[in-house]
Amino acid sequence: MHKLNIDEIKKDFPILNQKINGNRLVYLDNGATTQKPIPVIEAIYNYNTKSHGNPHRGAHQLSIRATEEYDLAKERVRKFINAESIEEIIFTRNTTESINLIAYSYGKEFINEGDEIVLAISEHHSNILPWQRIAKEKKATLKYMYLNDDGRIPIEEVKEKITENTKIVSIAHMSNVLGTIHPIEEIIDYGHKMGAIVLIDGAQSTPHINVDVQKLDADFYVFSGHKMLAPMGIGVVYGKKEILESMPPFLMGGDMIEYVYEDHASFAPLPYKFEAGTQNVEGAVGLRAAIEYLEKIGMDNIERHELKLVEYALDKMLSIPYVNVQGPKDLDMRGGIISFTIDDVHPHDVSTILDSYGVAVRAGHHCAQPLMRYLNLPATSRVSFYLYNTKEDVDQFIEGLKNVRKWLGYGS
Repeated sequence: MHKLNIDEIKKDFPILNQKINGNRLVYLDNGATTQKPIPVIEAIYNYNTKSHGNPHRGAHQLSIRATEEYDLAKERVRKFINAESIEEIIFTRNTTESINLIAYSYGKEFINEGDEIVLAISEHHSNILPWQRIAKEKKATLKYMYLNDDGRIPIEEVKEKITENTKIVSIAHMSNVLGTIHPIEEIIDYGHKMGAIVLIDGAQSTPHINVDVQKLDADFYVFSGHKMLAPMGIGVVYGKKEILESMPPFLMGGDMIEYVYEDHASFAPLPYKFEAGTQNVEGAVGLRAAIEYLEKIGMDNIERHELKLVEYALDKMLSIPYVNVQGPKDLDMRGGIISFTIDDVHPHDVSTILDSYGVAVRAGHHCAQPLMRYLNLPATSRVSFYLYNTKEDVDQFIEGLKNVRKWLGYGS
């Protein structure tokens, strides 16, 4: 067990060493996108200045180097989430594309009329819209698991909504709005007992906690690089090999083919069957460097550090009478995300005023409009922590928070 040396870590993030509106920058929008450390920036620079070429397509040295870099990144991802083989690792642009790949490949191939698709009401739109379309096209039934007052999914709700007719369950590991870590082990286990396939959206969990896909027994697990110190434009699908082999390609074109004739074609083996076109090699290189950076610090250390910040922030926020925290108020099964509202103040105004104090937070429906309707809220403000945040960051955030209503003439 190690305590993070935040002063040393912050030196790796040049973007944080600036002032916003005359104040020290406090970046608390990590649930949307994280910042990149120097080792990741350098890895991308080194690739572009020494190894850039089109992978899998040439016999010259730059193409060979690019192929090696791409394949090394895939192996690093495999180890990071403990997949059995790199054949089970597919690179995409982001979590959204990853879910769409599964919906339009597995969903169109195997979901039939009368089948059920089960989601949580707290899902990101990216984990709702593809399944809405599949349900409509295949005449399947779309069902939702609802939350209790603490923002959690009761196990009774899981057992009621997942039935023998359920073909697929698709749920976020951690809510991007409430920070709730859902009981995915129980959901996966019960889904499998009912004969369902289970997809886990790990966009908010993979950057912050240890993920072992074999231990979880997830059929699919997806996440994005830009939420874990890597560049935008690189995402991951993990899928069990036997399931991926049964699925048709998602996109057609170069690099996913074996042989092409005038009237038919055969496709490349896994994982290339699902990677049509020229891939984002520099994104893969950046993702590999980001994983190495995170592993050097230690995922357990990162999780502990964030929970201490959440505990510190929640204690201060809950002491302010006009601040309303949404979701879990304790540390049991939650991550480093806190959504809140302020009496009589729209979340967009909260965000704008906090920005004047140098504090960057998120405001809006967070791509989760069904959840907002379920909570009877138009929007919330959201703070989300990462490894480079400190208690001083929380103090600056709280100072701004206490002044929000004063700015709007409420006096306190």
